[in-house]
Amino acid sequence: MGLDMRQRHAVVREVSSRFQRASKKDRIQILTDFVQLTGYNRSYASFILRTCGRKQVRMIAGKRVVFVPAQARHPGAKRNRSGPYRTKAFLDALRQFWSLSDGLCGKRLVAFIREIVPLLERQGRLHIHQQAVREQLVCASSSTIDRILAKTKRESRLKGRSLTRPGSLLKHHIPVRTFADWDEVRPGFCEGDLVAHDGGSAFGDYCQTLTLTDIATTWTETEAAKNKARSHVLAAIDAGRAKLPFELLGLDCDNGGEFINNHLKQYCENEHITFTRSRPYRKNDNCYVEQKNNSIVRHIAGYYRYDTPEQLELLRRLYRVGRLYVNFFLPVMKLKEKVRHGSKVTRRYDEPQTPYKRVLAHPQIPDQVKIKLTRQYESLNIIELKRHLNRIQQALFCSAIKAGPPPRPNGSIAAPSPHHPWRSTRTPTRTQSTRSPADPPGKDNPSPS
Repeated sequence: MGLDMRQRHAVVREVSSRFQRASKKDRIQILTDFVQLTGYNRSYASFILRTCGRKQVRMIAGKRVVFVPAQARHPGAKRNRSGPYRTKAFLDALRQFWSLSDGLCGKRLVAFIREIVPLLERQGRLHIHQQAVREQLVCASSSTIDRILAKTKRESRLKGRSLTRPGSLLKHHIPVRTFADWDEVRPGFCEGDLVAHDGGSAFGDYCQTLTLTDIATTWTETEAAKNKARSHVLAAIDAGRAKLPFELLGLDCDNGGEFINNHLKQYCENEHITFTRSRPYRKNDNCYVEQKNNSIVRHIAGYYRYDTPEQLELLRRLYRVGRLYVNFFLPVMKLKEKVRHGSKVTRRYDEPQTPYKRVLAHPQIPDQVKIKLTRQYESLNIIELKRHLNRIQQALFCSAIKAGPPPRPNGSIAAPSPHHPWRSTRTPTRTQSTRSPADPPGKDNPSPS
């Protein structure tokens, strides 16, 4: 096992003084021993031993850089890996954009910021008073963003559970389609799944969210259903199908009884829709839609229990606004290839793009559809859209909090769970109504600069 960087620096400081005083013959031997010990390139090792502790000036990428090779640091000191990105103005602006994006990861947030900043500037909605902060937002790397937002992400993490139950013997009449078999590149082949809004207790009836995700373009539609009854699920599928910008050609689902039934099978046959299912207990077969259950449904609707007609209507209003926000403004990455070398798996993804951009770039989408979507995109204002989304969220969360914790079969109240927001009366951090980076400064809205 080789030396770590701190140990190498200590060796440099120890050997450099002898190297600088030694004769040419002795320097050769010292340099040979030093290279064997540290593993440095011989040319670099000679440079660092000659210049250790002395100020050096170099031109790097057209900029004058001053540094001291092997400069000692305090043992307890931490390196500032983010440099100018640690200013308060940048941190405030970055957190606001992260909130506006509904908590995207670093790689997707970079694409989001680089597309939204010019859009907001054209609309006259961006109020960043320091040009340096604007440049930092556009130029920051995904690793820097993830490092800065790590604490904020940990504080806002929530977790749910699965309530899928096996379907009937009818599933043997529905062909199995796995992740490896699903290679459709034509828009219209979708995966479907249900998300339960039970609030931590599966007792009684409660609302469900149907998620439909297109494989080729990642376009996603969400519809609220009263419960898991076949008629309500079928109505939600019909409503989601009508909102897709292309024809629904295929539907792949899990083995839950809400999907594996004669009603849906007959519906797909009548509408000439390819109906397939995943293997039991293999979530990765439906990986495209499973990831949307958290990144879209839970981020927008949270983990509360919704079981009243008022909450059902609020959910439907929420998804009518949320579909525009998600499909037109939130970038998505798709897996291009997965290579296994022994126990190591290497995954490579394409560049983050919004579903709207993927639809425009797809050659099998008619031009009339692309023109219609482009006009709709140009008419949207992401700031007002997010504010509208937050207002509906707050009404939905307040309604759930007012109703109280979910019931149990014996009539008692469910105990608070660490995975659900019933522990306190505040809403989940990631779905709170927060100030947008485009809001002008004021008494209750100080300027980030």
